[in-house]
Amino acid sequence: MNFQPTQSSVDSDTSVRYREVRIGSAPARVRREEDVWYIESAALPGAYPKRLTDRLASGARAHPDRWLVARRGADGQWHGISYAQMLQHARAIGQALLDRKLSAERPVAILSGNDLEHMMIALGAMWAGVPYAPISPAYSLVSSDFGKLRHTLDLLTPGLVFATDANAFAAAIDATVAADVEVVTATGSCTREVTNLSVLLSTVATTVDAAHESIDADSIAKFLFTSGSTMLPKAVPTTHRMLCSNQQMLLETFPEFAHEPPVLVDWLPWNHTFGGSHNAGIALYNGGTLYIDDGKPVGKKFDETLRNLREIAPTIYFNVPKGWEELTSALETDAQLRETFFSRVKVYFFAGAGLSQAAWDRLQQVTERFCGERIRIMAGLGMTETSPSCLFTTRPAMCAGYVGVPAPGCEVKLVPVSGKLEARFRGPHVMRGYWRMDDASIAKSFDDEGYYCSGDALKFVDPQQPELGLMFDGRIAEDFKLSSGTFVSVGPMRARVISAGAPYVQDVVVTGLNRDDVGLLVFPRVDDCRRLAQLPSSASAFEVVNAPAVRQFFVELLDQLNRESTGSASAIARLRLLDVAPSLDLGEITDKGSINQRAVLTQRAPLVEALHDTTQRDPAVIYAPHVWA
Repeated sequence: MNFQPTQSSVDSDTSVRYREVRIGSAPARVRREEDVWYIESAALPGAYPKRLTDRLASGARAHPDRWLVARRGADGQWHGISYAQMLQHARAIGQALLDRKLSAERPVAILSGNDLEHMMIALGAMWAGVPYAPISPAYSLVSSDFGKLRHTLDLLTPGLVFATDANAFAAAIDATVAADVEVVTATGSCTREVTNLSVLLSTVATTVDAAHESIDADSIAKFLFTSGSTMLPKAVPTTHRMLCSNQQMLLETFPEFAHEPPVLVDWLPWNHTFGGSHNAGIALYNGGTLYIDDGKPVGKKFDETLRNLREIAPTIYFNVPKGWEELTSALETDAQLRETFFSRVKVYFFAGAGLSQAAWDRLQQVTERFCGERIRIMAGLGMTETSPSCLFTTRPAMCAGYVGVPAPGCEVKLVPVSGKLEARFRGPHVMRGYWRMDDASIAKSFDDEGYYCSGDALKFVDPQQPELGLMFDGRIAEDFKLSSGTFVSVGPMRARVISAGAPYVQDVVVTGLNRDDVGLLVFPRVDDCRRLAQLPSSASAFEVVNAPAVRQFFVELLDQLNRESTGSASAIARLRLLDVAPSLDLGEITDKGSINQRAVLTQRAPLVEALHDTTQRDPAVIYAPHVWA
């Protein structure tokens, strides 16, 4: 999970007023041993509980009637589960799981997405000391061959599979779940026999509290699957120590959470570490409330997000850049939305990709116009293997690609690899290894000092002042050489193109390995491009990418990018707009929506060859003027 801010310059205007918020500000300590850098926070994290579910118990005592989680029902009203009610549900479900003799070797697999039932199953499993695994719903509902779902279930060998709506998941269950594995659902039916969730909820708790007390910090709370951006997803055993220590790191970074219990309105999926460990964890750990948002920044689904934000005022708001762009547009025109949203939000936080400078400026402008002050825009860097947070942008620097300084308790090591500095992490929040992988494979993920080797490249925002923090510098494995031997840094190039091409570029794949120049395969934002071309909603993607107005925009974009380039490694000779969306089944896109560069290059090899063909022009390709001069 890469959190990448893209403010283009340090904000040194002291006259700018920001809404008051408590943010940790401990400086970074930096030391160098030959060509290796070690960085850590000068602050140490405070004490944290042995089990994440200890926060459920303490919350049930301190504020039993406060909602932990809520979701809008079919009747249009919000329905919530209080801390006391959730503890009761967790004890009953936990006892039912113990009665079924489930364990890490036979865990619970959850196929469905964010909902109240999912949260009950998850906390019930954790209360009993039975690991659970939230699996991307896309593996069941979008995939046509269920390949990734089958892989995850084969790796887990679950003893129980849960899906809230049996009707929606019936095909996936029938195709992948072994006949001797119990299936539990809340509604609907399958061709096979299923157990209703009510059976688990009616179980009388007898031994489960003693089982909970026996859970130690290194017990596995859940399995989270990596996104599978380079290969099949791997299972990360996420322990209670990892989750609790990282939440304490978050609390040290955002002491505001201790002052005012956080209120979140959030759609980010719980099968992903940002939504499930970071955001849901913030609510539980700090006695807050999570309102499940059934919207998302895709097509018309964002209308539901806006509906929710007109009613519920978050104290901190998380989203991906596309969501922030959509929200900013709505804030400019919707007075009711502004009144609710701005009423108590104190921090904006984004993740998953870079927020373009244009989107950043526009968000600041609409905030300042209607609030009379700005609200802090923050980001950082983390990943599934670190549960997830490592770095946060708490220092004064704020520039393109800035990911900040280590959170208290996170040790960062920067090691030269392939001409860059690879980020490596150590601390109580870092996994010890992937599930059911051989020792030799796991050993490759750690260095001789026990640091997890992330594959992310970082660099100093100011080499003369390393204590100011770090910038994201791409993925080392994605970089390649041109035929001239010049290295192309893929990550920064992708960020530059996506930012400059907003809002018409969804993502890009950089081409040119062992070739004379750099090319791009561009996945456009078809809806935005359709509006640019003033085409009807019925116009196909092929018609959209070939519309004169769209092609002219990308001609001008290519020219702009090349005017800003500094040499062959940053100049772009050619690009092609793709009218076929990336495929989940073919591995071109991960379940969280990020592009798998390697898979796209493999699956679309003929397009890459045509893109770089020097013998004839391809009418589908947009070329820089010098290519055929």
